[in-house]
Amino acid sequence: MNALELKNIHKSFGKTQIIRGIDLAVTKGERVAIIGPNGAGKSTLFNLISGRFAPTSGEIWLGAHRVDGKQPFEVNRLGLSRSFQITNIFPKLSVFENLRCAVLWSLGYKYTFFKFLADLEDANDLAERYMERIRLDKKRDVLAMNLTYAEQRALEIGITIAGGAEVILLDEPTAGMSKSETLRFIQLIRQVTEGKTLLTVEHDMGVVFGLADKIAVVVYGEVIAFDTPDAVRSNPKVQEAYLGSAQTH
Repeated sequence: MNALELKNIHKSFGKTQIIRGIDLAVTKGERVAIIGPNGAGKSTLFNLISGRFAPTSGEIWLGAHRVDGKQPFEVNRLGLSRSFQITNIFPKLSVFENLRCAVLWSLGYKYTFFKFLADLEDANDLAERYMERIRLDKKRDVLAMNLTYAEQRALEIGITIAGGAEVILLDEPTAGMSKSETLRFIQLIRQVTEGKTLLTVEHDMGVVFGLADKIAVVVYGEVIAFDTPDAVRSNPKVQEAYLGSAQTH
């Protein structure tokens, strides 16, 4: 069974067709990058998968669950988490507290006080573990608002993973980072998402080729190629539509 599958997805806004019949099947544990020129429909596709928009027609499956038409929180509960370009951390909580909130959410606590106290130890242990994985253990008690931009993005990835998601959508994870931060961050994403299914929208070709097992190329609302990085790189249709122009910059 695929971790995520899109079947003949269309999306129109008024009379404008943005997504024109996309089929995409992502297997469990696969890392997929979605690329394409501006206005190709990449962000709309992410909004459809995460439940922010409902498709005009077609089906979206998350494992065994059909999710098109569901609200974002319902899709999230079924194991998909989206990390936005805008960092969605609690700025006035520490690194540790941010991660503990995500862990408590994933353990499904309804904040009944006695259960909460009894199980807090588990949550604390898990939060510490995630903190080490994203290499912010030395910043344990620092408020999130006082972290560097790259550290905030790392914390955000940690929160996404700690929330228990199996399928993770990353919106331009390295936007606004320096070259050296980007390289470190790609390594971090690779390590912490091990075994998870990952979809990312990314403009930086270095990130795409460093991170993805497969690349989906979206042009004018259609997937014109879905293959390994090497195969996509040498695909004449892709070169013409996208990479050719990207490589000249």
